[in-house]
Amino acid sequence: MLEWLNGAVAKEPAPAPDLMAVRLVLAAVLGAAVAGVYALTRKKSRSEAAPFFATLVLLTVLIALVTQVIGDSAARAFSLVGALSIVRFRTVVDDTRDTAFVIFAVAVGMAVGAGFLWLALVGIPVVGLTAAVLSAWGGTGGVAQPARLVVRLANGTDPQGVLAAAFDKHLREVKFQAADTAKQGAAVDYTYLVRPKPGVAPVGLIGELNRIDGVQSVEWREPG
Repeated sequence: MLEWLNGAVAKEPAPAPDLMAVRLVLAAVLGAAVAGVYALTRKKSRSEAAPFFATLVLLTVLIALVTQVIGDSAARAFSLVGALSIVRFRTVVDDTRDTAFVIFAVAVGMAVGAGFLWLALVGIPVVGLTAAVLSAWGGTGGVAQPARLVVRLANGTDPQGVLAAAFDKHLREVKFQAADTAKQGAAVDYTYLVRPKPGVAPVGLIGELNRIDGVQSVEWREPG
């Protein structure tokens, strides 16, 4: 039955089932290693890191699976690209370094799925050591990481005109990061990377923003 499925559906030789299973298990193990590097170098709390940790492990396994599905078929590769293009991720990435770890997981998954296990085994310690060095260097620079501020405004409200005064009063640095619709288009979430002025507590800014007409909610996240 299994041979019939491999021949009639795939129309080409497929990796042995035991080999495919071993590759997926290895992908899960190495994905956990990638996530471990992330957890050790990003210095986030367990609750904050857990969702992204799980994402890295699952992504590594899924990429290994997709790589085996594609094989050497260019047509299948283009078909998968078209099918996966409908997926849209709307989560704002807090730090661009998180994107690097996503690419890291993808590369490891592709290496395992294509049978280049040695490449993954060499790449993980090299990237891990590099990430650790950069983390230590960034942690001793004396420059605090920016906090993330998300302000939800009614759709049609000018964020610059509404928020500028409060920002000038409480913040020494403001960098716009993203805008995303909420409540089915009735509101817009504006995300900023911010650093408060010396001696200014976030609670003061949050309270002042909540008193502004048009502001529906305010979220402040300390850097990880």
